[in-house]
Amino acid sequence: MIPEDKTTTAPAARKFFIKTYGCQMNVYDSARMSDSLSQSGYQPTENVEEADLVLLNTCHIREKADEKLYSDLGRLRRLQAERGSGRPVKIGVTGCVAQAEGEEILRRAPAVDLVVGPQTYHRLPQILRQVAEGAKIVATDYAAEDKFDHLPLPPAAAARARGVSAFLTVQEGCDKFCTFCVVPYTRGAEMSRPAEQILREARQLVAGGVKELTLLGQNVNGWHGRGETGAEWDFGRLLFYLAKELPELRRLRYTTSHPRDMTDSLLAAHRDLPLLMPYLHLPVQSGSDRILKAMNRRHKADDYRRLVDSVRRARPDIALSGDFIVGFPGEDEQDFAATMQLVADIGYAAAYSFKYSPRAGTPGAVLPGQVAENVKTARLEQLQERLGAQQTAFLHSKIGADTDILLEKPGRHSGQMIGRSPWLVPVAVQTRAAAGTMIKAAVTAAGRNSLIARESGRSA
Repeated sequence: MIPEDKTTTAPAARKFFIKTYGCQMNVYDSARMSDSLSQSGYQPTENVEEADLVLLNTCHIREKADEKLYSDLGRLRRLQAERGSGRPVKIGVTGCVAQAEGEEILRRAPAVDLVVGPQTYHRLPQILRQVAEGAKIVATDYAAEDKFDHLPLPPAAAARARGVSAFLTVQEGCDKFCTFCVVPYTRGAEMSRPAEQILREARQLVAGGVKELTLLGQNVNGWHGRGETGAEWDFGRLLFYLAKELPELRRLRYTTSHPRDMTDSLLAAHRDLPLLMPYLHLPVQSGSDRILKAMNRRHKADDYRRLVDSVRRARPDIALSGDFIVGFPGEDEQDFAATMQLVADIGYAAAYSFKYSPRAGTPGAVLPGQVAENVKTARLEQLQERLGAQQTAFLHSKIGADTDILLEKPGRHSGQMIGRSPWLVPVAVQTRAAAGTMIKAAVTAAGRNSLIARESGRSA
């Protein structure tokens, strides 16, 4: 008699795929969800066709966010139907659109199994167990517990796989209530992580090979968390603390900041910390005091000019970036001219500019004096032409400069590596050095958005 073959095949590991929309904080959140899922028995895949779980991590800041989401959900519904019950695929929506729309997503897209807001990512393994039992879950309440206390730290291997630069969220939410912005409604009130909690995560990233750390927050320089002794610190002090406690870290950055939270200690950090790179993203949105007031920015254009002067005194080589919105309700030609004048006065190395788009639930959406679309388009073209000229001038001003380049990845050509300058600009350089190495290089040419350099030595 032939003995019965009792060998069995181990079940295939469940795989997950995350699509990330929008800002750097969503990139960070996706990484943390990935760490959590990996420790719950899932494996990541870059092929959505292989996935047992697909998460769409959404952004609600820009217009047409809903359209992009429901278009992707339509494609996933077809994948779900093709797979059938033999190997079902679960679909989840996370991020700011999830927080804003909640149950409405399930109503409009019945294929969705879970809707999870940014404050409940740490509950994802528990939620997935409920989904596996057939439940449809909407988790958009603000959790009583601190999600960062429950999310696992990134394993060293995961940190290494993500490269030599990493994001680290230190602050979430915003109390500023700019009238154009949905962040206070989707991310909630300002919350600052304790300094020691931030340090623990930073050490894990550095142990995994991270050389450059970018601290994130919707209003990052408004951070006011607990320090080592329990006393409240401000953001400048946090930067000094991390620089002291992370001797292997080579570079420190942060984004996004608000002009009203540029404190004396933060200016001192820009002056005194070589680790803090000479790049500052400082949104202003408009150069018109009348529009700034309507936006509830609570600063004037000249306040911003004086602040920039202070930053440049502290760090003369700083590259300044900004955000601009054209066509905010009530903006007339004089208001727009004031914005163009502010741009001329400041001189930006880079900037992001957008046409105003009403976001449901914000005060700006119901203000009188909505600007015609063709007017917004024309103003945006004028603004972007001026900002583009300033960026080109900045890049060309670096030709001939000797600088440090942190190598990140291979370039398109043989022997070429792509790295970052201190001013955040990508740099292409011929070198035999590996990713993670800091080299000295002389800038030889400028492209549209990048620099070309020649290696001149290794950085200490």
